[in-house]
Amino acid sequence: MKRWKKILLWIVVVILLVAGLGMIFNEQIKEALVDHMANKRYNDLTVEQVAKNQHAKTTYDFASVKPLGMKQVSQAAMRGDTGAIGKLAIPSVDMYLPIMPGISNTSLSQGGGTMKPNEKMGEGNYALAGHYMTNKGILFSPLKNIQKGAYIYITDLHNVYQYQVTARWIVNESDVSVINDVPGQKLITLVTCASAQEGVTDRIIVRGNLVHTQKATATSLKIFTKANQG
Repeated sequence: MKRWKKILLWIVVVILLVAGLGMIFNEQIKEALVDHMANKRYNDLTVEQVAKNQHAKTTYDFASVKPLGMKQVSQAAMRGDTGAIGKLAIPSVDMYLPIMPGISNTSLSQGGGTMKPNEKMGEGNYALAGHYMTNKGILFSPLKNIQKGAYIYITDLHNVYQYQVTARWIVNESDVSVINDVPGQKLITLVTCASAQEGVTDRIIVRGNLVHTQKATATSLKIFTKANQG
């Protein structure tokens, strides 16, 4: 009987140890998983996948977006049916991400999500949202360091669209007018939280103007090659 009590005790100790380590390294595990999913969606994207994923069922309900916790990330990892519709590259801040359809928690766990239905690259105000994380190299965190004049590139693998940053400012989360189209202008607007602190109501807005459009070729797509892959 004593032997079984010792075995049971050791099992309890191991379980508590594993649980404790999980709590200690929860943030690192979450970030590693997000980085892995983003890299996979980004690197494996094909023209055929873009066409298919354009019709994916998604949501544009801002109120349904949850803080990026382990639960949301785990659910996104288990769902293999949510694919990218394009790529986003900002070389000046080493930011390379898949563009995902909509702002579902699954989409925002893997890249930048389109904020309006039927958005078209190179037209209107192409608005993307993304999470800010404590790791500056993951998701939209690098936007905190972007400078005016930096170039933003997006592609649907048919064309490459080059935008130049004209402004960066802070707004309250209730100000959704920043994603509205502006008559006569072709813009890109990137939106993220001002910090990783839960409950923060400020949003960083990065705005750019379209300056060039070209066909997606082996040469023009080189800009989407990641300088440092995780």
